Amino acid sequence: MSLAIFLKLFVLILIVAIGWWAGRTSMLRGPEPVRVISAVAFYLLAPALLFRATARIDAQHMPWQTLTAFFIPVMIWLLLNYVLQRFLQKKTKGVEISSEEVAKPAVRALSLSFGNNVQVGLPLIASLYGDMGLSIHVAIISMHALLLMGTGTLLVELDIARQHLNNGQQSLAKTLQQTARNIIIHPIILPVLLGFAFNLTGLTLPQPLDETLQLMGSGTVPLCLLLIGLSLAHHGIKGSVKPAMLISIGKMCLMPLAVFLTARFGLHLSGVQLAVVTLGAALPCGSNTLLFAQRYQTLEAETSAAIVMSTVGFALMAPLWLMVLGN
Repeated sequence: MSLAIFLKLFVLILIVAIGWWAGRTSMLRGPEPVRVISAVAFYLLAPALLFRATARIDAQHMPWQTLTAFFIPVMIWLLLNYVLQRFLQKKTKGVEISSEEVAKPAVRALSLSFGNNVQVGLPLIASLYGDMGLSIHVAIISMHALLLMGTGTLLVELDIARQHLNNGQQSLAKTLQQTARNIIIHPIILPVLLGFAFNLTGLTLPQPLDETLQLMGSGTVPLCLLLIGLSLAHHGIKGSVKPAMLISIGKMCLMPLAVFLTARFGLHLSGVQLAVVTLGAALPCGSNTLLFAQRYQTLEAETSAAIVMSTVGFALMAPLWLMVLGN
């Protein structure tokens, strides 16, 4: 792996470290700064990024076979982990699950599936495979948040609705109405749906609006990285090291293996296509998973630790996957 990729990983860790330092000082100590910064990223910056990305997708030139090789095993991996986490949760906690616990299966499954496609993936793929690899990776990015975050949101909201219904807190009709609203009117789902709707019109974004969305969206990455550091400073990592390590192994070893086998032997991909989907699946945990965890106020410490641990571990895993792909 090139020196440029190592330096990119170092920069990401450095920004997280700055956030951690700031979270230990009087200016940003405590839960309030974490809550406010998370809200800004989740409700303003990330929606701008997602709307602009989906509004600009060129659906006619998407590499659908390659996308299938990536997303089919990734989505199966996410759902299998969700089912496993639900089973373990019931086995450990019993039938009754507290409101604090109900979102954990979906949040943990998303951490095991959602990769850092932008900060790490873009420079990695561009440096190794040039424009051809980059075009494939950008296509993956364009659908990544929609499919994974959208599925995670659906699973969480259904779990919350099921809990309300089982506890007799509201009627079935009211539960269904509220669940549908929470799924659609969501800071991740709604801008993606609006972006696709705008895309179908065939129009282009007016330049002032496009530049506004681009500027807002560009703030998502650094703010999320600082937020990881702040979250680590506030929540600590006690009790999170082991699950974070397991998440990192699952995300960077098992999921890319599933993608590699599907792409190589299921869809008979080779060369750049096979390499891009495999390395894309092997990327470390994405920073947006922390926004998702904070949205539902669960596993913030574990998610932050997994992001940092997998980012550091990627410096070791990437050369190993490159060796596999080179054979």
